[in-house]
Amino acid sequence: MKYYTLIAVLFFFLSSCKQNNPEINENQIIKTAKEIHKRVITIDTHNDIDVKNFTDSINYTQKLNNQVNLPKMKEGGLDVTWLIVYTGQDTLTDQGFQKAYNKAISKFDAIHKLVNEIAPNEIELATNAADVERIHSSGKKVAMIGIENGYPIGMDINNVKKFYDLGGRYMSLAHNGHSQLCDSNTGEADDIWLHNGLSPLGKEVIVEMNKWGMMIDVSHPSKESMRQMIELSKAPIIASHSSSRTLCDHSRNLDDEQLEWMKQNGGLVQTVAFSSYLNTEKYEARNEKMKDIKDQIIDSLDVTWYEWKDFNGLDDEEQMNFIATWKKVSKIAEEKAITINGFPPAVNVSDFVDHIDYLVEKMGIEHVGISSDFDGGGGIEGWSDASETLNVTIELVRRGYSEKEIEMIWGGNLMRVLTDVERIAKEIQSGSD
Repeated sequence: MKYYTLIAVLFFFLSSCKQNNPEINENQIIKTAKEIHKRVITIDTHNDIDVKNFTDSINYTQKLNNQVNLPKMKEGGLDVTWLIVYTGQDTLTDQGFQKAYNKAISKFDAIHKLVNEIAPNEIELATNAADVERIHSSGKKVAMIGIENGYPIGMDINNVKKFYDLGGRYMSLAHNGHSQLCDSNTGEADDIWLHNGLSPLGKEVIVEMNKWGMMIDVSHPSKESMRQMIELSKAPIIASHSSSRTLCDHSRNLDDEQLEWMKQNGGLVQTVAFSSYLNTEKYEARNEKMKDIKDQIIDSLDVTWYEWKDFNGLDDEEQMNFIATWKKVSKIAEEKAITINGFPPAVNVSDFVDHIDYLVEKMGIEHVGISSDFDGGGGIEGWSDASETLNVTIELVRRGYSEKEIEMIWGGNLMRVLTDVERIAKEIQSGSD
């Protein structure tokens, strides 16, 4: 009897050891994550573009050095990319407005060329949630369009509908600098404000966006602008690429009061994989040590370099060229940093999901989503481009999120908000609102 008891105890002990083996548990997490990742629709709400990558000879069918293209989306299982019509802030003059408008149209044209001429069998433009489902079911990747900075609207309210007709489904009213529509978060630096929130034209634009079904993006506008937008809007709003200010005190992030406003509005915060918006201490410690390495690389490459504080003063082409140079230099620097013992760690996927955890705790899981800001300065260790998208799902599984919860965070919540915005727009147009 004692012999059989001893065998049973030994069997139980060995089984327990096997279950607690970290390697086995990690393998199971990865296996589960891969299965979930294939089943859910993964949506990244902020990917900048350079029109130079939308030509007949250089385009998204190739595995370019940029962070988002079709080969990298397929490799990482990223289903939907929101391609961004971005224009930098310039003077509030007719000349400045016209230049920005032309730049915006060139980016709309580039996206349409991708889906209509370059790769129509691989990617298709979606303008609503039903399109996303249909295109994804067909096996193709999905493109959607967001507008970063309402500046190219100029003083013509009709441009809101024009941009909507071109496929724009969200728009922020400012970027880095006050626009003719609203104040920017950058006003915090000097406490100088142009409108104390929304301008009269900005208020009209909010009404117009509600009317046509374009989501209002509050990622760059000031806190007071955001408060007034929520007060005025009849539809839920989004922050297309922002994180928690409590975890990382940056003016581009949202504080707890703003998170509560978003929750009450029924809106959504798309957590962003941007190092300096995720963990200030890690980012600054590593950046300080990285500076000497980068200086050596910059000298050897003989490239033009700027500090990020000077970024807003560059024109759009200079900004895109600098981002490309910054990524090149950063990649080489990271490769060198790996070889140095005790080098400060990089901001990573775990830091990113810390923000998701915090937002879920503060707002509820139905108000949280995901963005990268790829090709616009975004990217962290573990999710440095679209090919590594699976790693985010792995970390979510590791944290204990269920498949349903992961589906909501990766795209279900965004589709809910977009559908609500569309429904409200139809009510406004029919006069039933």
